[in-house]
Amino acid sequence: MSIKIAVIGLGYVGLPLARLFATKYPVVGFDINQSRIDGLRSGTDSTLEVSDEILKKVLVNNFNRDKNGLLCSSNLNDISDCNYYIVTVPTPVDKNNRPDLTPLYKSSETVAKVLKKGDIVIYESTVYPGVTEDECVPVLEKISGLKFNIDFFAGYSPERINPGDKEHTVEKILKVTAGSTPEIGQKVNDLYKSVIIAGTHLAPTIKVAEAAKVIENSQRDINIAFVNELAKIFNLMDIDTHAVLEAAGTKWNFLPFKPGLVGGHCIGVDPYYLAQRAQEFGYHPEIILAGRRLNDSMGEYVASQVVKLMIKKGITVKGASLLMLGITFKENCPDVRNTKIVDVISALKDYGINVSIFDPWANPLEVKHEYGLETTIVLPNQKFDAVVLGVAHTEFLKLDMSTLQNDNSLLYDVKGILGDNVDGKL
Repeated sequence: MSIKIAVIGLGYVGLPLARLFATKYPVVGFDINQSRIDGLRSGTDSTLEVSDEILKKVLVNNFNRDKNGLLCSSNLNDISDCNYYIVTVPTPVDKNNRPDLTPLYKSSETVAKVLKKGDIVIYESTVYPGVTEDECVPVLEKISGLKFNIDFFAGYSPERINPGDKEHTVEKILKVTAGSTPEIGQKVNDLYKSVIIAGTHLAPTIKVAEAAKVIENSQRDINIAFVNELAKIFNLMDIDTHAVLEAAGTKWNFLPFKPGLVGGHCIGVDPYYLAQRAQEFGYHPEIILAGRRLNDSMGEYVASQVVKLMIKKGITVKGASLLMLGITFKENCPDVRNTKIVDVISALKDYGINVSIFDPWANPLEVKHEYGLETTIVLPNQKFDAVVLGVAHTEFLKLDMSTLQNDNSLLYDVKGILGDNVDGKL
């Protein structure tokens, strides 16, 4: 039987994966956002994960089961004859940091409407162990009327996309795979192995694969929390944290983590999924949640440090003008999901500071929609009482900061990339 793949969700994870599979198989990329579909059909990816040139090479207008290529569609009929369904929707947390599985439920309902005997549904979304089989599969069964592991099957292969990274692209990152039966696990593994040049690792069960993914980012979160705590300690001692880490890094097995704001759709979210599941089993995960609390506090901490330095320089805080350089969650990437720069901005505004935001990568309409903040992609033609480098975009390294500063202006470097000619850094 020939393979025909549907990728559900064409965001930062789904589009690169669909593009890759389309080099070898017929693929339908499905998304409910019609404006997203229209943009992709024109050959442009607004997330900048896939270049226009590479995207246009695989795009097709009409689907042909015998011809490789990518059809982008919001029409359910276009995925009705696929036999592999790969779900790549986001898994956020709500305002109380509880896992929000709504996108997974909705996408499972969509797939269930076209599910047929023999089909395999693979989930890539980051979840706590058990979500695929305990939460998603019942939705598939209920709506399709089919029986799990008899009529249809499931797989799991956690995404390992790193937004904005043009070196570690999807095909160059080893992929963990799993299936609902040993035979299906092998099928899922073979499918990914056919396009992932870095290779694959077949986990024994779906739950093992789910757990492996959720601890990857929990581990990073805890390590970053440790160096963030170090930064707070060394700042009290008037010691340069980055100099300390550089010195300690000369030891062969010292882990090279740096202090910073932990946002985005993975590191700042995934630990809550594991913590939630652990608590359902009666265990309170102290280290994981302590790391989350510390990292979530860093936005307010940065703002307090900026204000202290302003006071030391004799700058009147209330009514002061401040330029925030960057609002995306990481450098050289337009992704503003769960960016912790907004925490810094909110805290600065609480002090009565007038904050202007400049980010050439961020879409002002998206920022306005997500956070209600006004941003600009054009460098303001004025001088400010304070300038804070929040994101390490390449463009910011080329800026002459003096053109943005008043005579007694403050320059604060959240990312620690501007050298020693700053008033303060994290």
